[in-house]
Amino acid sequence: MNIIKNLEELKEIVELARSHGKKIVTTNGCYDIIHKGHVYILQEMAKLGDVFIVAINSDESVKKFKGDGRPFNNELDRALVVGGIKGVDYVIIFNQDSPLELLSELKPDVHAKGGAGLCERINQEKELIESWGGKMVLLELIKGYSSSNVVDKIRQLS
Repeated sequence: MNIIKNLEELKEIVELARSHGKKIVTTNGCYDIIHKGHVYILQEMAKLGDVFIVAINSDESVKKFKGDGRPFNNELDRALVVGGIKGVDYVIIFNQDSPLELLSELKPDVHAKGGAGLCERINQEKELIESWGGKMVLLELIKGYSSSNVVDKIRQLS
């Protein structure tokens, strides 16, 4: 089964799942260098509902956020790795700067994020999710695990 879907496919999947009383959970991120922290947080997010969709930033959008040297892994590779994590049902690659458009289309019951801080972008996502009665859930990250830490360790070895 191909878990990487486009928006139209996901809309059909979500509609069918909802018709069976299923709760839809989404999250988004770059997921460029997968580490223990990613696996843990994604598996915890999956427990928040019945259908878990991970939206992955396209290569183009990762470059905007992380700079010209990123991503290290291309979008299809990142999508396949994330899709292989237990609990992830579907993956979509999106090209926008934020997931707001995608969230508006899918209208998840829960949108989960890793981390405790509320930046303006997360506040916009929260307001949007709550506009149709959904819920934003912030899960605590595992301290010491981040892609930046992995990159720093690799650079120190070079």
